Amino acid sequence: MGSDALLEVDATGLFCPAGPFHVDPWEPAPVAVITHAHGDHAREGCGVYHCHPATAALLRHRFPEANVVPHGYSEPFALGGASVSLHPAGHVLGSAQVRIEAGGRVWVFSGDYKRAPDPTCAPFEVVRCDAFFTEATFALPIYRWDPPEATCREIFEWWEHNQAKGRAALLFCYALGKAERILSELAAFTDRRVFIHGALAGLVDAYRAQGVRMLMTEVATELPKGTSFAGELVLAPISARGTLWMRRFGDREEAFASGWMRLRGTRRRRAFDRGFALSDHADWPALLRTVRETGARRVLVTHGYSEPLARYLRETGLDASAVKTRFLGEAED
Repeated sequence: MGSDALLEVDATGLFCPAGPFHVDPWEPAPVAVITHAHGDHAREGCGVYHCHPATAALLRHRFPEANVVPHGYSEPFALGGASVSLHPAGHVLGSAQVRIEAGGRVWVFSGDYKRAPDPTCAPFEVVRCDAFFTEATFALPIYRWDPPEATCREIFEWWEHNQAKGRAALLFCYALGKAERILSELAAFTDRRVFIHGALAGLVDAYRAQGVRMLMTEVATELPKGTSFAGELVLAPISARGTLWMRRFGDREEAFASGWMRLRGTRRRRAFDRGFALSDHADWPALLRTVRETGARRVLVTHGYSEPLARYLRETGLDASAVKTRFLGEAED
């Protein structure tokens, strides 16, 4: 990335020589600054994890023995010759952008982010910088999100429709961030209980412990055998689809909440009855808006549609390039 780079790629991940430390390393690193708790950004085995307090709680859930050092948003801390601070990314609870200042330059690694409102996490904060790392999970013009409150109302109406038909409404969603967001958004429409897969329980509890308001939940498998789920909403990770766990729900409709559901062809290929385009990533207009608002003249694009976004930004006059990393984005969003 050049001799003046504040972040460079090495075998362990994105390395800051001025620190020295790694940002979201994909291999165990002595010192790691973590943007959020999703598995492709927070790996087990690092010597110390610097992150937001809410991310610290989620990391301790995943890695009970981890040495975690929490830092509030906009509170600078020194790592070697670099001044580092964390700023809201709006992706999931505790998600942060990493601002690095050294040698009179400011670089920002945004991690995963979104600009849409989300009651479960702090809204994205624009951080002015010289160089900006942006994700590109949905960096194509076809990806444009409806207002989240409208999409969540559709989820609620789908639940009501199935209730009237005496069917269970089984909604698949990403375990960390998406499930909790749905539980929080639906509280605007109802106070009914929602059933969840056991894999979601610990994460839902972690969100509650951080003060996030959500609908009450109950683990489906804790009910007596033969319990009817007719008319109930059930949240589950996509990994549960097609397993024996699903037999208990009887007559049901299956839906998926994900940005990938913006394309009807994707929903048809995966044979869902409904698809709800609710994403925890920025859509195409939000990506372009964010890059513009940072004032960065240099833009580094990671994971997803990185090459198309970098090419488009170059055509607007920016110094933009794709950077190959092991960040995958959430395959199920």
